[in-house]
Amino acid sequence: MRTCIVTRTKAPPADMIRFVAGPDATVVPDIRGKLPGHGAWVLGCAGLVAKAVRSQAFSRCFKMPVTASPDLPLEIERELTRDCLQALSLANKAGLVVTGFSKVEKAIASGSIAAFVHAAGCSADGARKLEQTVFRRFGGARGIPSVCLFGSDELDLALGRTNVIHAALAEGGAAEGFLARCRRLTLYRSASPQPEGFEACTGRDKMGIGAHGPAASAL
Repeated sequence: MRTCIVTRTKAPPADMIRFVAGPDATVVPDIRGKLPGHGAWVLGCAGLVAKAVRSQAFSRCFKMPVTASPDLPLEIERELTRDCLQALSLANKAGLVVTGFSKVEKAIASGSIAAFVHAAGCSADGARKLEQTVFRRFGGARGIPSVCLFGSDELDLALGRTNVIHAALAEGGAAEGFLARCRRLTLYRSASPQPEGFEACTGRDKMGIGAHGPAASAL
């Protein structure tokens, strides 16, 4: 457990963002928690990172004057987004991702889907039809998460294809790693430092529904 320098509450490292002081006395985000040096921890919510910047919480934690960029919350969101898309790209290279509505439907029939990925802002009709396919295939809800955090252009780059709207990940460690990163990004974009960014809808976890703005919009 680590203590947030803003709220003074304790949480596991997976729910927090670690920061270190760079050689030039600037605050450096350590998304993967591997950089050397004394760490300052903030609950993984953009609003709390912004508050840490405004309140000089980093200087108090490091016990010396340090500079934290006003753009730090947005910089972290970009890193977390890049981390998610890299995980999706690795899963794709391992042959664990299918794209396209018809191919996703066929994957549902195989019974080995770990998650759906829908382009942010896409028509809800396609996602709803895929959910209905799951209901028909399994006779009810099966708890398959739907990720709607990334635009079609971002998915295109990650998967090396064009006009990606709907995709599905096969079960396995790669899918679990991707979903863990998506939950972290969802939490970071949320207005609360608690994991309330996951909505249960017809038995499924939906990540990122309606979360279209940058981290700055939550500040």
